[in-house]
Amino acid sequence: MRTVKKLPAAILMAAPAAALLLIVLSVLYGAKSISAQEIWAAVFHFDPGSMDHQIIRASRLPRVVGAMLIGAFLAVSGALMQGMTRNYLASPSIMGVSDGSVFVVTLCMAFLPSTGSVSFIMLSMVGSAIGAGLVFGLAWLIPQGMSPVRLAILGTLIGNFLSGAAAAVSSYYQLSQGVSFWYNARLHQMDPSLIKLSIPFAVVGLGLAMAVSGSITVLSLGEEVSANLGVRTKLIKGLTMLAVVILTGVSVALAGKIAFVGLIVPHIARFLSGVDYRWIVPVSGVLGGLFLALCDLLSRFLNDPFETPIGVVTALFGVPFFLYLIKTRGGGSRHA
Repeated sequence: MRTVKKLPAAILMAAPAAALLLIVLSVLYGAKSISAQEIWAAVFHFDPGSMDHQIIRASRLPRVVGAMLIGAFLAVSGALMQGMTRNYLASPSIMGVSDGSVFVVTLCMAFLPSTGSVSFIMLSMVGSAIGAGLVFGLAWLIPQGMSPVRLAILGTLIGNFLSGAAAAVSSYYQLSQGVSFWYNARLHQMDPSLIKLSIPFAVVGLGLAMAVSGSITVLSLGEEVSANLGVRTKLIKGLTMLAVVILTGVSVALAGKIAFVGLIVPHIARFLSGVDYRWIVPVSGVLGGLFLALCDLLSRFLNDPFETPIGVVTALFGVPFFLYLIKTRGGGSRHA
């Protein structure tokens, strides 16, 4: 056990240096090149009259920080869902959780345009809960509905329905231009004030995730085993889904729907950390943040001088990985 824990511990210790490197690179490179000296000056000797300083403070720093936070939230959500359901295809984007948030965000923009930022984040969480409730509720009613492939298909269908409904509402109320942000996940339009307001919600979500991580390890062994070991399965599942709803809702509120992060990263974290979710959850968070920040950096170079949508970049990694899981794991219900 001691040998198994060395690698995840090393990852967690190396994470701050890797994050700092990505932050510097993300601020340096973009549509306008900025020198390292300007970054230092913008952080420690901010000049409101300097355009470079304004770009760094108002755009590039919030962008990379937001990308790291969102990547961490989605990866942790995916790890929790995979462990709780023993479904290697579970993730917020595939199971309709993110689409539920987008749907409610669209309704909010149509009917409650003056909603405050905090209420906006909370409504996004409500949408996550609606999406998750529809998918998992229907899965329990369908024979073998909790099998990985069937649950993924059901999640895709519900997600497409919610996305279609949101698109219909945005079209009818002429919200297409505003709502496109939530579909295309434009990280370069990150709102710094919204990031600050999301921190308390994120702390609660991540705290819940770590609190249930030990029980998730037992749950991942199966219902009967966890019940025999005294785990209160219904309570743990409820708290787990609450954490997923909070973290996914915050992610969508910040930057819209981003796919595949919650699918790919937990598998990598599990490969590196073993079967203990007390390690898988934090390692997923760290790797998820770094992964999305790296994808955002790559998006600036794939089609230079134009930026590639972040969803396209994550799909370049996610679609092959998704097909690989289908091929290697098949359709049976088993743990990831």
